[in-house]
This record gives sequence, structure tokens and C-alpha cells, in this order.
Amino acid sequence: MKVTLIHITENAERIIEEAGRTAYKSFSKITADSSAKFVKMLVKLGHHSVLEHAVASFRIQGVSRALTHQLVRHRLASFTQKSQRYVSEKNFEYVIPPKIKANPEALKIFEETMEKVRKGYEELASLDIPKEDARFIIPNAVFTEIVITANLREFRHIFELRCKGDAQWEIREAALEMLKILKKHAPNVFADFIIDEQKKNAERLKTNEK
Repeated sequence: MKVTLIHITENAERIIEEAGRTAYKSFSKITADSSAKFVKMLVKLGHHSVLEHAVASFRIQGVSRALTHQLVRHRLASFTQKSQRYVSEKNFEYVIPPKIKANPEALKIFEETMEKVRKGYEELASLDIPKEDARFIIPNAVFTEIVITANLREFRHIFELRCKGDAQWEIREAALEMLKILKKHAPNVFADFIIDEQKKNAERLKTNEK
């Protein structure tokens, strides 16, 4: 899995502050270091709509379609995914779930099944079956690539659902990588998310939101 930040609103927290101070007409309070305190206040009070003025885009590679089927349910985001209609899957790679990888018998079944599918896909192609039809036999495990763009409020929502310990392991890993990156670029927007590296999850500290 590879998660890459390909765009984020420049000076995201300053943009959020500029937008937020419109509500209070408090532009005179803007200083070189005022954004951090102001953004933390917005998050604590639950004024999350102001966070929508900043957006980020990520490219996520080497993940399964099982992951992207979950990710695209977040409808307040925009997605562009590698097309199996136009891109050949003759030499597809795939994700092996950890519990299958840890079980030699299960791993053997899994890998043999993947090779059967790969061979079947090639045979369909040799019969001039178009990619848009041959793809019907491709499993959820196959590698895919997707770009997600969302505002920072929506990323908070995604992280709250997908970074928890009970989230599906693969999407949790992707969400954690995005969270780690955004904590560097907009630290005060995501300061209340605490990452537990040992447990490989994250939880949001509850605040007195209104």
C-alpha cells in the first residue's frame, strides 16, 4: 500500500481562520501565530463547517477493490479510480489478508484460486472478449488505485469511522496513513485524533461539542 498526498489547500489552517473570523468579524485578531488557537477552538466547539474551506487529495495505490468499495461510500468526497474497463488485468497483483497469509493451508487455496482467475482472464482475452466483460471474473483482492479528494471536515468523519480498532484492517491502514499526513499539514484540525502505533488504530478524544 502506498498513500501519497498530491494536493492540500495552501496554508490550510490560515484559510480556515480567515473564513471563520468572517462569522465573528474579528479579523483584527489575526496574527502570525493565531491560526492554531482559533482552529482548535473551532474543533472544540464543534464548528466543523468552517473546516470545509480546506481540501486535500490523496492517491492510494496497491490496495484491494474491497477497500475502495468501502471508501467510496463516503459520498461527500470525490473519487477517481483505475478503470478495469480500459486497463488490462492480465498480470494483476492482489492483496492477501493477514489471516489468510498466516495460515499455510488457506494461503495455498487463496493463491491457487488467484492463478485460476488470472488464467481465466487471459483465456477470455484470447477469445477477443473485451476487458469490460472479462473483468467480471476479477476478485475483490485485485490491486487498484484511487484518488480521493475531500474537505477536512469530511476527512475527520472518515477517520472517526475508519481509524478505529473495529474497522476493517485494510481501510484502517489507509485511513491511518492519511491521518498521519494531515496531522503534519493541518495539525490543529486533527489534534484530537490520537494514534496508537502499537495497536495500529486511532481514536478521537471527545470534546464538549455543541
